[in-house]
Amino acid sequence: MSKFYARRRVSILAALSGLIASVALFNAPTASAALPTPVSAATARTYLASLTVASEDRTGYDRDLFPHWITQSGACNTREVVLKRDGTNVVQDSSCAAVSGSWYSVYDGATWTVASDLDIDHLVPLAEAWDSGADSWTTSRRQSFANDLTRPQLIAVTDNVNQAKGDQDPATWMPSRTTYRCTYVRAWVQVKYYYGLSVDSAEKSALTNYLASC
Repeated sequence: MSKFYARRRVSILAALSGLIASVALFNAPTASAALPTPVSAATARTYLASLTVASEDRTGYDRDLFPHWITQSGACNTREVVLKRDGTNVVQDSSCAAVSGSWYSVYDGATWTVASDLDIDHLVPLAEAWDSGADSWTTSRRQSFANDLTRPQLIAVTDNVNQAKGDQDPATWMPSRTTYRCTYVRAWVQVKYYYGLSVDSAEKSALTNYLASC
């Protein structure tokens, strides 16, 4: 084979590789949730070992005790900030409501183009927090927890998936996308550790098992 044809063949192969990569990119999810990156698995294991193990007590729980979707800036509340953060090409109107965009739900792998199809999940549910220590917090601290944009605590996901999760912990509910479970448990432990919340024995066992494979 002449040097000319050899060079031409390399060029064609390079062009084909670029085209394949472009097609793969085009077919990839159009949006990806931007949950703040949780701590590493090693750090999560260390955090988990330090958490208090205690039985849960839901006495007196009321969701309204956790003021949520507070104003963050201008006309934008916490839900609207997360929708903007977690979506792609999100357009908001003058009241900060998302009127168009694309959202990829990391829990189940679904992509949505209507904001009403998304819930903002409290990764560690409000009721779970109450059960494990938030019952003794001030209203101000519960408000901070319910609107925390700094820790990996809020994420836009498919609404009915979030509703199916409810207030369950990792002992009884995990994202159906197995590739996201390591991120999920790392985030769960980080949030519990930061807020000084306890874990029950079944929850700790599940977290330990999931983190062992991260």
